[in-house]
Amino acid sequence: MSYRQRRTRTLLVAATLAVAVTGATVPAATGQEPARAVVAAAAPATAVPGFLIQTSARVSDDSAVSKPGYDTSGWYPVGPRSTVYAGLLANGKYADPFYSTNMKNVPAADFKVPWWYRADLTVADTTQRTYLDFSGVLSKADVWVNGRRIADKTQVNGAYTHHDLDITALVKAGTNSVAFKVYPNDPDKDLSMGWIDWAQTPPDQNMGIVRDVLVRRSGPVALRGGHVVTKLTGLSHADLTVKADVRNDSATAVSATVSGTVAGRAISQTVSLAANEKKTVTFPVTGIDNPRIWWPAGMGGQPLYDLDLTASVGGTASDTAHSRFGVREVKAPKNASGGRSYTINGRPLLIKGGGYSPDLFLRWNEQYAADKLAYVKDLGLNTVRLEGHIEPDEFFDLADRMGVLTLPGWECCDKWEGQVNGDEKGDPWTAADYPVAKASMTAEAERLRDHPSVISFLIGSDFAPDATIEKNYLDALSAADWATPVVPAASAKSSPQLGSAGMKMNGPYDYVPPNYWYDKAHSDSGGAWSFNSETSAGPDIPTMDTLKRMMSASELDTLWKNPSAAQYHRSSSSTFANLKLFGAALSGRYGAPSSLADYVRKAQLAQYENVRAEFESHSRNFSDSSNPATGIIYWMLNSGWTSLHWQLFDAYLDQNGSYFGAKKANEPLHIQYSYDTKSVVVVNHNHDAASNLTARVQLFNLDGTAKFDQSKVVSVGGDGAKTTALTIGTVSGLSKAYLAKLVLSDASGKEVSRNVYWLSTKADTLDWNNSDWYYTPTKSYADLTGLNSLGSVTVGANATSSVNGDTTTTKVTLTNTSTGKIPAFFLDAHVVGGAGAPVLPVRWTDNQVSLWPGESTTLTATYRTADLKGAKPSVRVSGWNSGTKTVPADGTAGPRGPGVPPQCGVGCV
Repeated sequence: MSYRQRRTRTLLVAATLAVAVTGATVPAATGQEPARAVVAAAAPATAVPGFLIQTSARVSDDSAVSKPGYDTSGWYPVGPRSTVYAGLLANGKYADPFYSTNMKNVPAADFKVPWWYRADLTVADTTQRTYLDFSGVLSKADVWVNGRRIADKTQVNGAYTHHDLDITALVKAGTNSVAFKVYPNDPDKDLSMGWIDWAQTPPDQNMGIVRDVLVRRSGPVALRGGHVVTKLTGLSHADLTVKADVRNDSATAVSATVSGTVAGRAISQTVSLAANEKKTVTFPVTGIDNPRIWWPAGMGGQPLYDLDLTASVGGTASDTAHSRFGVREVKAPKNASGGRSYTINGRPLLIKGGGYSPDLFLRWNEQYAADKLAYVKDLGLNTVRLEGHIEPDEFFDLADRMGVLTLPGWECCDKWEGQVNGDEKGDPWTAADYPVAKASMTAEAERLRDHPSVISFLIGSDFAPDATIEKNYLDALSAADWATPVVPAASAKSSPQLGSAGMKMNGPYDYVPPNYWYDKAHSDSGGAWSFNSETSAGPDIPTMDTLKRMMSASELDTLWKNPSAAQYHRSSSSTFANLKLFGAALSGRYGAPSSLADYVRKAQLAQYENVRAEFESHSRNFSDSSNPATGIIYWMLNSGWTSLHWQLFDAYLDQNGSYFGAKKANEPLHIQYSYDTKSVVVVNHNHDAASNLTARVQLFNLDGTAKFDQSKVVSVGGDGAKTTALTIGTVSGLSKAYLAKLVLSDASGKEVSRNVYWLSTKADTLDWNNSDWYYTPTKSYADLTGLNSLGSVTVGANATSSVNGDTTTTKVTLTNTSTGKIPAFFLDAHVVGGAGAPVLPVRWTDNQVSLWPGESTTLTATYRTADLKGAKPSVRVSGWNSGTKTVPADGTAGPRGPGVPPQCGVGCV
């Protein structure tokens, strides 16, 4: 259920409320009277559907702005959640910020002064009480109603603080006006949101209103904070304890009855309230036998229960509340090695996730968020970490329904840790910051506590809080009945009450070779042990399609020719400003790129093998008897902007080598190669054990000659268990670069997992003694340059599509039709529409595959039919040594247009 549904469902009692926002469809600066959008109320809370905004530099009288009839000529219409810059972008004031350095050219001085947000409310009945209910102001504001300031920036302070302002005395029948004077945001000085080193910072630093402003209506008694505390006994019984805050906002004492249902069971309680008194009502425990248990995706279903409450006075409904909740139990004790180890409903859980990023301008789009979470599931991941930038309610509703776990928490490297991070960025706290931080914790705890997808809160990121801050946070969480584990930091820091975090933040954040991830010997490394809250090998170069959308021709030229050059689309941090480390590794391992296309195709290989190794190493080590890997958060899942690093998929939802390397590694039943021991291991993350499997390993020289071929029948337990099928050992006669084909088959001979590696007899050698906080240098590189001379092959491709409702399914069958011994290496398929543009988002059963002569595979893609934009689908097939061609996928067969020479490779158009 969406945010608005969660907060507005049930009856509007004895009142009609409309919210009118002028200017919703009229272009800015026309001087015309804006159109008036009226939303009829059918519930006790209605979201303001939009605002008009204007710089305070053009306003001479603050009190006049919120008076009905104020002249808004030249103001900009924006949506209900909009930063200033996002609103101006929507009005066409600036060029596409995702392209080149357009955003760099926006004058930041325009956002050094406050900006006004204004809306009109139409109220037909003033016998009801009226409230403004909101959070998500970045980062402080004065609030005005009908010419009266009702709160100032010392009261409305902090991006996460929640405000419930009673404006009953100011509301009149007819048109009323509300205005927010939003002050500039500075993450180093405000308990707000910032971008650290993830991306370039928007010129307005995200100042604005990024969550709904609700206009609430009720009788004398307001109902707030209804929630359910759940307690599981095994999986056979659940006790539900319902609580709610009941507040008498009238001047006389009342008796209120709060009644409703929880999970379909009736509950009721009467409470006496003095004038202006608030009480928390706790209902008797409601027991449920054989409850419907909520599980993460892949482990079970995601059933949700309803809580519905009504507060009545004298038999007349005064206010209502609705929410949804799930029944599940999360534990996260520290194991014998000190690592935090999660279980859900009693089953062990390897946390496999990514760092989630919202849109850089905090523009909320529910479909876009759903697409990103669908990718999480497609990748075989189970978790997203939200370091700050904690998304609105709809996000967690989606996560609940889709079975994606979430790890929200405060962010590092700015005001949030300014009191405890020494000389790093972020101002030290003043006395005024402590209540803002505690109020932020209270608001987020109350908002997130019923969501079964939320499995922890990380009250620190890089640094743990001190005693005073920790106590404030823990007091707030306890008062909110927070039930899941509270983690003091995402790093190995400790806090006074909670003790050690059981997590590590050792990096890396920039290039390391694949064998790095298997290291367990260095206690300050990011290898596969304990719970690594953020880690990756840094750069994730997008596809050529995306690169051409985000960078100019000269920028693309610099990209492959000069890796030491600063890249605007990498990071604002000097540490991560360029691609020097990645470029050196690409040239050292694969050979110097000969063109942009060659750079892009080599980047995809490097990213695939590295990300695959990162996840595979943690998966293999999950069941280790000592110092196991208990969690890994890839840094990051995605980027909120067009980026060159830290993303498994890009801002346009295109998928590169990083994506498919992760997808391969995270198959539930999976065969994999160990870079450290040359062993072949089968890992099973399904609940049930698997038996009578055949693991086959073949090694091939690049001329196609087979040098090793062994098979073994194996069985493997469930819930993350592993078994070693065989160890390859020393093989004579291998070329310096060679290929390993691993295939796992079931008892009937059906292939259930296939995995192809490109390896070298010369191993990558790491310089551990000179490790820095963000990477470990490589002394010498593996030699994979032989791939450049891999012989050309021919690949047949035929594709068909079918439509079912709003979804199109395209199947492409690829066959290595060559008669020799050389494989078709790293075949990539993209569904394309008009003008060859990729159709996105898309989910493939597999991709970036390799086929030996005579082998064939069928790859299946599913996507929204509407994303074809009226075009007929085709499939563009690119291969490392087989060229690129596009075949129609609308029911006919055969190539469309000439093939591209083999040297073009993956990512060519």
